[in-house]
Amino acid sequence: MKSPLPVRDGVNATRLRLPDEGPWDTAMDYMLHRWGHIDPQGIEDRFDAGEIVGEGGVALSRHTPLSDHTFIWYYRTLPPEERLPVEINILHQDEHILVVDKPHFLPTTPGGTYIQESALVRLRNALNLPDLIPMHRLDRMTAGVLLLSTNPATRGRYQALFEKRKVRKEYECVSAATPAPGYPAVEFPAVVRNRMVKSRDYLLAEVVEGQANAETRIELLRVLDGAPALPETPDGGAARRALYRLEPHTGKTHQLRVHMASLGLGIVNDAFYPELLDKAPDDYSKPLQLLARGIRFTDPITGKPVEYRSKLELSEATAGA
Repeated sequence: MKSPLPVRDGVNATRLRLPDEGPWDTAMDYMLHRWGHIDPQGIEDRFDAGEIVGEGGVALSRHTPLSDHTFIWYYRTLPPEERLPVEINILHQDEHILVVDKPHFLPTTPGGTYIQESALVRLRNALNLPDLIPMHRLDRMTAGVLLLSTNPATRGRYQALFEKRKVRKEYECVSAATPAPGYPAVEFPAVVRNRMVKSRDYLLAEVVEGQANAETRIELLRVLDGAPALPETPDGGAARRALYRLEPHTGKTHQLRVHMASLGLGIVNDAFYPELLDKAPDDYSKPLQLLARGIRFTDPITGKPVEYRSKLELSEATAGA
């Protein structure tokens, strides 16, 4: 459902669904029930100023009955954010799409404590593109190629490519050159298939029994002899690092991180897999060693095959070059 309010400061208006019934006579009564403990006067002031609207952009008052609207829209009060010390580089831009190199630590879309400090909001504001929408997402800790739509009229044609799995993605990661103790040796290229679901605990994904719904092809590119060694193995040897190419055939949350960890090859600087570490402030000197290297597809507008490649490099891979 299209918002009747325009994007403001790079951020969409918030949509709220009103309940069909309840002990609230007005829309304002319901909002006070939900958020009155935070800023009741602010909510009342917004209704008085006509800043909360319903379908068609109709401004609501303090007395608008709850039943008059199913959805209402309003702008959130954005908390102050410290700018993350990372930058976005543009790889390609035309009248239909924008392709960028998203850095590590920057989320793709607003959420949680990151609103203005998201790739989407930064780009909307910097390029004056309020209709900008990402066609897929990269984890906050993953860097690399991100494709966004700049044109609502042609957006559906690009979305269809992703829905029909006609977009090929290629990633690179740095992990141990050999599996951790207790894991069998791996012959590359290898294909990992399993069933993944979102865990009820924290933000993790987990592997469960059942029909496979996640698949990744993994290829060993080279051993990084010059890279700093991982912690010593139990027998006192130094665990070397290696650069891998990852080709996901599905797009489950944290799929690549889970699949590498399932082989005993957890990605360097991964705070989630194979072991969830205590939350700590971001260490910008130790980014997750996972990069969306490239994306390719047949452009639905021109009918020509296109490929976009990241210009970024994984720090641990260059150390071993």
